[in-house]
Amino acid sequence: MNEQNTPIAIEAANVPPRIKPSFYPPVFAARVAGRIKSQLGEQFGLRNFGVNYTVLNPGAISALHHAHSTQDEFIYVLEGEVTLYSGNSRMLLKAGMCAGFPAGGAAHHLANEGTAPAVYLEVGDRSPGDRVTYPDDDLLAERTGNSWTFTHRDGTPY
Repeated sequence: MNEQNTPIAIEAANVPPRIKPSFYPPVFAARVAGRIKSQLGEQFGLRNFGVNYTVLNPGAISALHHAHSTQDEFIYVLEGEVTLYSGNSRMLLKAGMCAGFPAGGAAHHLANEGTAPAVYLEVGDRSPGDRVTYPDDDLLAERTGNSWTFTHRDGTPY
C-alpha cells in the first residue's frame, strides 16, 4: 500500500465488478446485459483517466454505437475475440490486438459474436464536458462532473 492506502499492484481479474452494470437509461441498459466491468483505475485513485477490465459474454455488446466529442478511448483484447464495429465497417479483434478511438472520430462499439467470453482492457480519459452521440439511437450523453446526463436528441431528459 502507498501513503493513501491504495494498492501499488493488484490482480485485475480479482477486482469486483462495478455495482451498477450500466449508466444508460433503463430503456437502453438491457442492451448491454452480459457486459461486466471492473474499474481498475478506481483501485489506484486515478482521476485523469479510467481503466476497466471488461468481460463480454457471448452475444453481449460493449456499448451502444457511440462517438465521444472530447474523450479518447483505447481497448486491448486480453482473451477471446470481439467484433469491432467502427463507422460502417467491422473487424475481428483477437487476443493481443488493440484499437484506438480518437475524440471526434467514428462511432464504434464491440460485440462478442463468438461462443466464449472475451476479456479486454478499456482506457478512456475523463474530459469534462464530453458529449457522446449515438447515431443509431435517440440518445445523447454529456459528462457533468463525475456523472453522465442522458437526453433524447431533442434535449428532453430521460
